Formats: sequence, structure tokens, C-alpha cells
Amino acid sequence: MKRYVPLGVAVLCLGGLGALNYNQLRGGGGQGSSVRAPEFVGGAPDWINTTPLTLRSLRGRPVLVDFWEYTCVNCLRTLPYIAEWNRRYAGLGLVIVGIHTPEFGFSADRANVEAAVKRLGIRYPVLLDNQRRNWSAYANSFWPHHYLIDAAGRIVYDHIGEGGYGETEQAVQGVLREINPSAKLPPLMAPVRPEDAPGAVCYPVTPELYAGYERGGLGSPEGYTRDTPAMYTDLPSGREDGLLYAHGLWRAEREAMVHARISADDYLAIRYHALGVNAVMRSTDGRPLRVYLRQDQAPLSREDAGEDVRFDGEGRAYVTVDAPRMYSLVKNRKFGYRVLQLSSVSDTLALYAFTFTSCTMQ
Repeated sequence: MKRYVPLGVAVLCLGGLGALNYNQLRGGGGQGSSVRAPEFVGGAPDWINTTPLTLRSLRGRPVLVDFWEYTCVNCLRTLPYIAEWNRRYAGLGLVIVGIHTPEFGFSADRANVEAAVKRLGIRYPVLLDNQRRNWSAYANSFWPHHYLIDAAGRIVYDHIGEGGYGETEQAVQGVLREINPSAKLPPLMAPVRPEDAPGAVCYPVTPELYAGYERGGLGSPEGYTRDTPAMYTDLPSGREDGLLYAHGLWRAEREAMVHARISADDYLAIRYHALGVNAVMRSTDGRPLRVYLRQDQAPLSREDAGEDVRFDGEGRAYVTVDAPRMYSLVKNRKFGYRVLQLSSVSDTLALYAFTFTSCTMQ
């Protein structure tokens, strides 16, 4: 689960959802107060996979709204469930609408979202919410956040973050039974991943780490030099968990740290505790580039490599950054404290954020 906190706002709490009068809202999921769902905001250019939809035109059909972002690891982990619900229940009347509210500048680009929708195999309608008008109308603060709307247009259930898939599917089946009591509904989905099953263990992890100066956690003693290339010297003995350390010439931008010269000596490093590590990266000129990975002063091993990692002829781990998106870097076999180092010869690497995962089946 990711919470959106605008600059200058120290705390956002669930009590702030007064615009929808959620007197019964539970943190993480539950029955809403049956308030009228706000109408979708967006014209023809804002829709993907469909002509423009309105809740008024969908009256009589249940609607599951999914606020998501295509670089958000929590959102991506929910997609297999949402895709299956669409396959199971669209023919019974359910309409799923993914409202894509961007976190980064590049993720507001329609072409990038369209490419992500195609790559991820999303077949249901997607509404681009670049101005956060739908986000605000629903008084939302989280990615992902699901709102279930019944056939009368009332919000009857919501769920924040990952998990609760069985509960959400039960709620979906409930609103479908309201419009067709004799509908033949399948058993609830089995967990897609072992760590989604009861009994999984989730260790505490390093919090999400942003690279740019707007929200970043730069541990380098030089600090941020805004929008200007600056030299950094990494001191490995002084690294703290959950901070970003730069070495070489880097340019700090509002959302990202950008490599500022062609050199194999420069790198970004983090000390973290987690099982999995993901990074949001892009190439500033759109041409593919390689990012090499080292963990604990050695090339990342095949056994601990993430899904996007490949190995060159010398056995060095790397990812090819060929689109602005989230990349799976590390899937450690054992939980622990580690140091991860990323380097690229290219002067077009832009790194935006790291996210960490920790759940496993013992």
C-alpha cells in the first residue's frame, strides 16, 4: 500500500475522508456507508480500452473501481486477481474500471500508460486521472484502493492495499447476487502466490525510498544540489539503512537522480533489509541502457536475482532499462540486511524510487 502525501502535508489519516462521509470505513477494507459514488471525470482522450463510461450509463451493473499506478509494486501485485475477476464476472454484469492516477511525471504520459496496459495484459477499461480529479472526488489517499459500487450506484465496500482478496471477491459476488440471485458463481480464487496464502510471514522492511530532492532520502554528506550536476563521494562505512548514497557525478532532479556523465565508476547504493527490491527507472533519451547490480560487494547472484535481471558473458548481473517502469532487481532467498549497488556507463539513467517486499511462506 502506498499513501500519497502532498508537499507541505505532514499527516493524512483516514479521518480525512469526510468528503464521502465514510462513517464505517475500516483501515484496510470493509463495508462503506452506502454513499453515492462520485461520477467519473474524464473525456474521450482519458480512456483506454473503451469509449467514455459514466456511472449513470452503468446503472444496474456493479462496478469495481481500482485506483492504481503502473509503477506501484503493490498495485502490480493485485493485478492478477483483478484480471481474473474480470474474466470470471464480466459476463455476469461486473464492470471493472482502473483509474490510473500517476505518481511521477512520466507516468502521466498516455503513451507510457498504454504501453503498460498492453504489457500487463489489462483488458478492462482504464481512466487516466492525471489531474487527480477522480482521486479527489473519491477522497482517496492510497494506491491501490478498491471501491465496490452496487447496481444502484452506491459504494458498499472498499479495500486499501494488497491482501483481502477473498473478502473482496466475496463482496463482488454479493452485489452480483443482488442483480441475479440465481447466478452460478465459482469458488473463490486460490492464492496466486504462496505469500498470499494464510500462514505467510511478512518481515518488517525498509520503507519506500525516493531518489529526487522533492521527497528523497539522500544520505550522502554533500546533500542535494538541485538540478545541477554535482560530485559525490561514497563512504561505505557511514551508510544508514533506508538512505540513498551517490558516488561520482549525478544530477538531482525533483523526482529522480540522473547520472551526469559517461563513466563506469559512478554508482548509487542503498543499505536495506528485505527479501525483494524493485526500482523505478527510465532512460532520459528513450534509448535502452544497462544497469549493473552488485550486492554485498559482489555481483548479484543468480539465486537472488529479480525477474528483470539478466547476466552477461562475465556473469555480471544487469537489467536493461528499455521503458519507464518498475524493475524487479532482487529476490533474496533469505531475509537480512544487505547493500545493493547500481551502476551504468550511460549518462541517461534516471532512478526514481526503490520499493521493498518481505512476505514469504515458511
